[in-house]
Amino acid sequence: MRVHFISIGGAVMHNLALALHNKGYKVSGSDDEIYEPAKSRLEKASILPEQIGWYPEKITTELDAIVLGMHARKDNPELIEAQKLGIKIYSFPEYMYEQTKHKKRIIVGGSHGKTSTTAMILFVLKYHNVAFDYLVGSLIDGFETMVGFSENGTLAVFEGDEYLNSALDPRPKFHFYHADIGIITGIAWDHINVFPTYENYVEQFEIFIKDLPASGALIYCAEDPEVKRVSENTITNARLIPYQTPANTVVNGITYIEFNGEKTPLKVFGKHNLQNMMAAKYACIEAGLTEKQFYEAIQHFKGTAKRLETIKETSSSIIYRDFAHAPSKLKATVNAVKSLYPERKLIAVYELHTYSSLSKKFLPHYHQSMDEADISAVLFSKHALEMKKMPMLDEQEVADGFGGKCKVFTDKDALLSFIKMNYTGNENLLLMSSGTFDGMDLTF
Repeated sequence: MRVHFISIGGAVMHNLALALHNKGYKVSGSDDEIYEPAKSRLEKASILPEQIGWYPEKITTELDAIVLGMHARKDNPELIEAQKLGIKIYSFPEYMYEQTKHKKRIIVGGSHGKTSTTAMILFVLKYHNVAFDYLVGSLIDGFETMVGFSENGTLAVFEGDEYLNSALDPRPKFHFYHADIGIITGIAWDHINVFPTYENYVEQFEIFIKDLPASGALIYCAEDPEVKRVSENTITNARLIPYQTPANTVVNGITYIEFNGEKTPLKVFGKHNLQNMMAAKYACIEAGLTEKQFYEAIQHFKGTAKRLETIKETSSSIIYRDFAHAPSKLKATVNAVKSLYPERKLIAVYELHTYSSLSKKFLPHYHQSMDEADISAVLFSKHALEMKKMPMLDEQEVADGFGGKCKVFTDKDALLSFIKMNYTGNENLLLMSSGTFDGMDLTF
């Protein structure tokens, strides 16, 4: 099988390319920019394009399929040539479905918690030697790639992103996976550059639910009022499986849950992670495991990269890095860290990085999201706004949006000085961004 990737350097695209290469396919690709770690990983597999750019001559009738990346435009010369030659063109989600259409597919959707929930499911299945195909939005321990295929497995577990499918079809990605078992972890308006109204955003989850087969199931967070409303009021023949935060206790910074009369210690913490864990539990039961098998495995799960990841720990301080960007996730993450160490001062720092977060009309959704922190700060880059061709924000507008005592910065060096002035080594420091804090040095 010969497959060519248009925009092979993408975070998920290059992982699919590597997975197909490992499967024995002949893989080629092109891109106008390829950064690390994709560049080194593709080079190691001998599938890194020799030259940067688009080359229509690479597109021949010898190809069996084209996988079109989200960042490729409609006027891409390789895409035009593929259309001219009549070669089958798939988006990334369409190709993932094509690879797994005869398998039972568990799709994890939601505005937040998708990666962590997916990672928990994968961890538990692997712990018990269950074969499966997978797609997850972050590299996790024990997995070489973010995409993988099994030879004999009858199960597929995908993180279901609600962002756009491709330049040729702007519907959400998770619609194309056609879930047998669907999960919705939370609903909070996001991607406002794509879904201009809240109602339009919620509609995508309604479509996801309606697509579930009668033989399938919807696993949903009943503690999220909007998830509960949408899940229980959308017409579906699938079984409904609600979940909520399990009973738990925290002793000396360790969270324990009770199962069969015994307390089980966890390596993760926070209400949102416990909710994610329950979603993963019901998914694993749908995959054929028992509740006992789930708890046996999950106590060893350490989390995923940049999802409440500990980057430094001493006897008096922990520094966390988190991918949080949605207001609901931001609040849940701050509250989780504070509840784990209520007596220790917490410094919370957040970077506005996504289209939604940098939108003036979206800022009020962040109101009081960091109030549980003792000291809080927000960074936004004027350069990022210029690059995204978005209207410039005023520092006071951002401060008003967050409310409370939050300090606002537009310069990373000024923010770094602020952090160093307040962080003495006896506090917990929480760094939250889906970006890089404008390249700020995160070593403390």
